[in-house]
Amino acid sequence: MLKTAIATLALVATSVFAGPKVAVDTNLGRFVVELNQEKAPVSVENFLKYVDDGSYVNSQFHRVIPGFMAQGGGFAKDFKRLPTYAPIENEASNGLDNDAATIAMARTRDPNSATRQFFINFVDNDFLNYSVTNPAMPYSVRLLKVLTSYKKWGKNQRAAPAE
Repeated sequence: MLKTAIATLALVATSVFAGPKVAVDTNLGRFVVELNQEKAPVSVENFLKYVDDGSYVNSQFHRVIPGFMAQGGGFAKDFKRLPTYAPIENEASNGLDNDAATIAMARTRDPNSATRQFFINFVDNDFLNYSVTNPAMPYSVRLLKVLTSYKKWGKNQRAAPAE
């Protein structure tokens, strides 16, 4: 049985000492991500473009897999696909990994296909890390403040979008 959680997003960017920080507000609570502009400048610029234009607001986490990850940013509350900018260059060879409580860009089989969707790793997902045979797409990738609610998403059958 597929378990799904939907979380409506509102993202606000701030720049402080290390890298840009983005507050993610969902109906399950708030968490903050810090983006690694030094190691993933193209991915960070791309992610912030969607934050700054406001198009992540009222998007949702449409795929939540317990013990794996939550993916969001690509669909509106009504499950309509949201418009994208051009795909970006893959920066996965930058040394950043898909560890627990990190964020990464989602892509298709084409390594250079990431646009607006991202995912949050619930656990260390080493099999997604970059190698010559697996050009994964990690970027930013440190959650600064994570409410325990994000770990509960996989336990909910369905979480209602925030209004």
